[in-house]
Amino acid sequence: MMTLRSTLLGIARHEDLNFLLTNRIPRRYATRFVGWLAQIRQPLVRDVSMWAWRLFSDLDLSDARKTRFDSLHDCFIRELKPGARPVDPDAGVMVSPCDAIVGAFGPIEGTRLFQVKGFPYRLEDLLGSAEAAERYRDGVFVTLRLTASMYHRFHAPHDGRVEAVTYLSGDTWNVNPIALKRIENLFCRNERAAIRLRLDATGEAVTLVAVAAILVASVRLRFLDIGLDLRRDGPRTIPCDARLAKGDEMGWFQHGSTIVMLAPAGTTPCADLAEGRTIQVGQRLLALPRR
Repeated sequence: MMTLRSTLLGIARHEDLNFLLTNRIPRRYATRFVGWLAQIRQPLVRDVSMWAWRLFSDLDLSDARKTRFDSLHDCFIRELKPGARPVDPDAGVMVSPCDAIVGAFGPIEGTRLFQVKGFPYRLEDLLGSAEAAERYRDGVFVTLRLTASMYHRFHAPHDGRVEAVTYLSGDTWNVNPIALKRIENLFCRNERAAIRLRLDATGEAVTLVAVAAILVASVRLRFLDIGLDLRRDGPRTIPCDARLAKGDEMGWFQHGSTIVMLAPAGTTPCADLAEGRTIQVGQRLLALPRR
């Protein structure tokens, strides 16, 4: 006899139904509702919402710093036990900024990159300007998709200085593989924040584009004293001057989402990087140009 969870997971795997249920609903209202619900600090609401969450995900809290949470939101943005994500010490590599499933990655063709095979989009559209796009002409990109049950905090891929954050308003389409195969320019349509980090090792800048999704419209950065509510006030650029060491926490999503990491020409994917692979914070991602 099928359990409720297996039935729901079966529906989720059905592409047409998944797309219908996660995109053909009032995305903005659903996002605001879940954001409100997740913040409620009431034991019954917390327990019921976490039970519902577990129906759709394989939530593993074994590496969490704490296992009792005040709210669903408190669990979403959980911290980890010390040492749970060792950072690769090799000065010649940038590490993954987040726990994620690796999506499309590879060379940027001029200023064109791909959300999936056959679905190109332009850096100009992603970053909001041709000037920002030129930094990564013929460079490298990696798409990192955070699922709902993953650790939601993200970290510095290398030593450097955050010099600007630009965020752009937009929609909240789902960013799962089903939607990526159906919605062109999806990352450029969704709300997003581009975080530019100037590397100490090379003097070049890398950019982490935090892309919002349905149920996700907020990102918190440790080096800014405001929350970036991506439903408002975009596009806008905030100058920064925040020094970070490799592996330092940068901020967190309020729920799962996607980071598109952009690096300049001469950077190369590490040999073991593969589409569909699950990667964790601190693991090897991109090799810096040899000097």
